Amino acid sequence: MRTTAAVAKVLSAFLADPGADRYGLDLMRATGHPSGTLYPILLRLQRAGWVDARWEEVDPVAAARPARRYYRLSPDGAVAARMAVAELFARLAPGAGPAGTVVTPRTATGAA
Repeated sequence: MRTTAAVAKVLSAFLADPGADRYGLDLMRATGHPSGTLYPILLRLQRAGWVDARWEEVDPVAAARPARRYYRLSPDGAVAARMAVAELFARLAPGAGPAGTVVTPRTATGAA
């Protein structure tokens, strides 16, 4: 799965408490992403097997709100999320080149 900055923000929100169930509004607040950005990311994470989702079992009348869909990192997803976020940070680090290689003036110009 391609890890963009937007995906990394969602993964980081999950990694803050990997065992916790999170719902959409909670994740929107944690990431700053609007629903049109968040939900496609959650769907991609589900399809990749990184996130499991389930509907809350609640009586909407008694709770005075609709049922929530809860998301949680799968065990494999937690491992993959940690690696993906770390790789993205390595790529974005100052002086990092492709795949986290350090670019110096000598290697950037090909000089020995």
